[in-house]
Amino acid sequence: MSISFGPGGNSVSFGKRKFPEDLPAYLAELGLNGYEIECGRGVRISQKSYDLLPKLAEENGITLSLHTPYFISLSGENEETRLKSLDYIEESARAAQLLGAKKIVVHSGSCAKISREQALALASDTLARAQKRLDEKGLSDIIICPETMGKINQLGTLSEVIELCGVDERFLPCVDFGHLNARTLGGIKTKEDYAAILDEIENKLGHERLKNFHVHFSKIMYTAGGEKVHLTFEDEEYGPDYKPLMELFAERDLTPTVICESAGTQAEDVSVMKKYFESCKENLK
Repeated sequence: MSISFGPGGNSVSFGKRKFPEDLPAYLAELGLNGYEIECGRGVRISQKSYDLLPKLAEENGITLSLHTPYFISLSGENEETRLKSLDYIEESARAAQLLGAKKIVVHSGSCAKISREQALALASDTLARAQKRLDEKGLSDIIICPETMGKINQLGTLSEVIELCGVDERFLPCVDFGHLNARTLGGIKTKEDYAAILDEIENKLGHERLKNFHVHFSKIMYTAGGEKVHLTFEDEEYGPDYKPLMELFAERDLTPTVICESAGTQAEDVSVMKKYFESCKENLK
């Protein structure tokens, strides 16, 4: 398994290119080898993508992942709504399998109206049922990745996501460093801050799961409630800085899937990350 870098969806610069036919050449221009299929507003994937994308990705060494719908509610108080999430997770996993993607990213849920403990218990139950459903439906090769969230009233601190990953040993955390920085109001500043995050994952989930975890990265503006809006790497006011993280990935020989979610420049920004990571690897030789 090698590290992969790619955008979440298409940058503005993808323009009028044809999807998915022109995706490999576009990614290759930027030196990228990953791509996250965005299904935040529902699993709406064209037949052409199902027909062409798996082969294109395989032939060009592109690692695919898929972001499940935002309306999945792992910790919803309404039992019917919460269990409807099982259908959306199954639908996402089915799409991922057909496309040749292995990881699906799932938002952790809300805890605005209930305690964090209650929300965590509900989300854990939903995920356990979801994995059971995937196993029963021949989708056990798809890896569920619960995601750290950016708003303070959402479930999805690092420790909460690690606990959700304890539901099944196959789960991998999706650590969105922009989200963690936003919900801690700028708490990620140094290489030591990043190292503490990686150490916590390794200590609680083991080295193998740290080595292959899923990463989202972008600079994010935040307010007192946490995440407000995704920015680009041009922004100099809000963090976090990607460089210390790339240094740690190189030094620790980690091979995560790194997906950038910058606002419209995600492919360009993740290309910058990849180049810096490669320079760090060179310096270690």
